[in-house]
Amino acid sequence: MLAAFNEGDMARVLAMGEALPDDETPLLLRALALHSTGRLHEALPLFTRLTQLKPRTFEYWNNLGLAAREAGDAQTAAQALQRALALAPQHADVHYNLGLLHLQQKNWLAAREALLEAVRIAPDFIEARLQAAHACHVCGDNSGEEAMLENAGDWPPQPAEQALVLASMLSPLGQQDLALRALDQAQLPKDDTAYVMRQRMTALRAALYERANRLDLAEAELTQLPPGDLPAEQAQLSCAAWLAHAAVAVRHGDSQRAAELYQRALAASEDAEVFAQAAFGLAAARDKQARHQDAWQALRRAHEAQLSVARAIVPELMAEDSQPLQMADLCVSRIERERWTPLKSPHSEQSPLFVVGFPRSGTTLLEQMLDAHPDFCAMDERAFVHELIERMSLAGQAYPSALADLTEPEADQLRAVYAGLVRKVVPELGTRRLVDKNPLNMLCLPMIMRLFPEARIILCLRHPCDVLMSCYMQSFRSPAFMVLCSSLQRLARSYVRAFEHWSSQVEVFAPRVLEWRYESVVNRFDQQVLRLGHFLQLDDPAPLARFAEHARNKAYISTPSYAQVTQGIHARAVHRWHAYREQFEPVLPILQPVMERLGYS
Repeated sequence: MLAAFNEGDMARVLAMGEALPDDETPLLLRALALHSTGRLHEALPLFTRLTQLKPRTFEYWNNLGLAAREAGDAQTAAQALQRALALAPQHADVHYNLGLLHLQQKNWLAAREALLEAVRIAPDFIEARLQAAHACHVCGDNSGEEAMLENAGDWPPQPAEQALVLASMLSPLGQQDLALRALDQAQLPKDDTAYVMRQRMTALRAALYERANRLDLAEAELTQLPPGDLPAEQAQLSCAAWLAHAAVAVRHGDSQRAAELYQRALAASEDAEVFAQAAFGLAAARDKQARHQDAWQALRRAHEAQLSVARAIVPELMAEDSQPLQMADLCVSRIERERWTPLKSPHSEQSPLFVVGFPRSGTTLLEQMLDAHPDFCAMDERAFVHELIERMSLAGQAYPSALADLTEPEADQLRAVYAGLVRKVVPELGTRRLVDKNPLNMLCLPMIMRLFPEARIILCLRHPCDVLMSCYMQSFRSPAFMVLCSSLQRLARSYVRAFEHWSSQVEVFAPRVLEWRYESVVNRFDQQVLRLGHFLQLDDPAPLARFAEHARNKAYISTPSYAQVTQGIHARAVHRWHAYREQFEPVLPILQPVMERLGYS
């Protein structure tokens, strides 16, 4: 039996096993043979019998848990894997299998914990790293996801299903070439599912090309996936193809075709994330057609789907009075600021240029303008300042109060950590000045002023109602932002809290700030370019105006504005909220004080 098993002759293993008593080794070989041939329900009783014969052998409990999960018996799988974990808490395979069970149940937080533990025990366990990255991706743990995928370029070719997951994660991290290579090298199954798997990879490849503003390549891929010829029984493939076709239709201004394709995906999808993507797409298409009631209805459906995902990840934020922007509570008073010990700090030219503002206020447009200038280098949207705050907290230093007693070596160490994170993203920075664009760094002014007090900061402003409208129409990946943007009321309260925090900290620190108003940029672009050049002390600000061409040539832009910034300046997004005035009426009183303070009527 053992020889036959090692030769892969499972039929012979099973035939010989029937003539032998139910001793440990014959039982094990029969169970493994049944499992490998997909006869899971026949294998389960044998794996169970093995755990009864040898209840202290963790491998038998692990095998039972694995087979039960694959057979759809989640309860037996959980019980068996917990027993295995109790017997072998330092065995990576057990944590991995438990993580897969949680993934299957969409229990994302537990999956992330189990899979990260598997990687901690076995750092070279590639399957665990990939699945841990997936769990981190869904949970909005960007730093965890990047850590798990750090050496993904060195991984061997992955099975097709895993390659799809890997490519979907590498692309938002700006690693388009690696994502495409993962698809090109994927190992297809050796049965009749290979054709469908190949088509799914074609659909994802098209989506990646569209996302990278390479429409010609996206369209070439989609010629292999005619929308009307997609198999109805393959919902996963059909939805992926319809969404890719719809995104390309939007880029060509064909809102009606896009809407029809999004509606197909909505009708066929059973996955909440895919449903939300299609619903947001449909809302945008209907908005372009001036069918505003239909657009609003689609937005409601999109947010309901997203909340079903966020509920399992950030349950503490689901209460109506929750505060997704917790950083807004972390302020430094004037008295606390006066207690800060003096520190040496970099000059303005040696400090990053920080671009901040509430999301959807024009920060990506400004970032691309700056990146188009040879004196500057942007690194796409990174949460590196937030990561420094997190590291302080992990070291037992309460933020922001511990900033007062920060020593020279501690400040240098934090700046070195920041520089190290930057080097991983833009190793070619050289003598150019770094552009750190992250809208919610507006809530991190104490950290910025402690490490880079001479830094120049640009605050992007836009009519608050247009900001809220744009946020409400976007599909954000962060679970906390899914919750924050789920209603205009939540958005309005968060917007007000963010600017109250910003105003209080500006009064305390008096930073070098330029207010960059979106409407002024649209209406008086050349004048605003000169104003920006003056603030940045540029000899020649002209390259700032060539941002659209620069954006079209970039490999990847991570924010939802990736397409808009390639089109140049236009006024279509100004006063967009007017079409939804009825929905905004209840939140206008919440926004009114901040609107007046910012100069908007």
